[in-house]
Amino acid sequence: MLQDISYGSLDNQYRNASPKDEDLVVCVRDRDILLRRDEDGILILPTWKEVSAWGAYWSKWFEEPTRFALTMQNRDYFLWMGEAGEARDGFAYEAAATLRDLRSKDVCFACMTAWHIYCWYRANRFCGCCAAPTVHDDKERMMRCPACGNMIFPKIAPAVIIGLTDGDRLLISQYANRNYKRYALLAGFIEIGETAEEAVAREVMEEVGLRVKNIRYYKSQPWGVAGNLSLGYFCDLDGEDAIRLDENELSMAGWYHREALPAEDDGISLTREMMRIFAEGKEPR
Repeated sequence: MLQDISYGSLDNQYRNASPKDEDLVVCVRDRDILLRRDEDGILILPTWKEVSAWGAYWSKWFEEPTRFALTMQNRDYFLWMGEAGEARDGFAYEAAATLRDLRSKDVCFACMTAWHIYCWYRANRFCGCCAAPTVHDDKERMMRCPACGNMIFPKIAPAVIIGLTDGDRLLISQYANRNYKRYALLAGFIEIGETAEEAVAREVMEEVGLRVKNIRYYKSQPWGVAGNLSLGYFCDLDGEDAIRLDENELSMAGWYHREALPAEDDGISLTREMMRIFAEGKEPR
């Protein structure tokens, strides 16, 4: 999956550090990230030396032009806390939500993780309790309110990915009213006061009107572009298999035999891996 980087490791613990020339920088504009593709189509991020030479500026809401994001494979990544200006030197802005390039999986994962952190910084420039400007803590990734003492930590939204099975059949759907048009499994966010297993049963009933049983956990995946932690579950159909589609959420949903699934593992998403596991008959029982 996306987080299975090719070598080394990822460390996203905060450090109060400044970038060096060779460090990589994630520059955000609206919902896009600044990238370049080499002659083989591999994604490349700009270095601090390149970005600083462009005369880019940062938002008045942030006290520094960069913020440490993460270390991956012994390379430091920083966030540019503002507008990096017009693309140049072969770089172009690409939508963060579309970064699913298997050839550049490590870069995509770094960008998604940095994007998640950037969105949290952008949304917490002011205290939600007293509206005073916040400041960054010196030791950990936390925004602190100097006026009332409110402490704001990064937000992660838990969601469930659901492999609903009926013997040798898997329920596969497509979203309605979204840019993502590929085949998917049922999914949804966990509500306040709800267990993940309860969310599985509720989402299935809401989206396709079916009951489930034998809910069992499979695997999780961070999905930074949406600020999620996706929790994968398989479950069995309990009762009738007639689908009652919620057309506000889904454009279609149908049962597919494990030997005739309409989508394959893309090496990126938990959803596609779960489809492959089912096709191979290896889903948890």
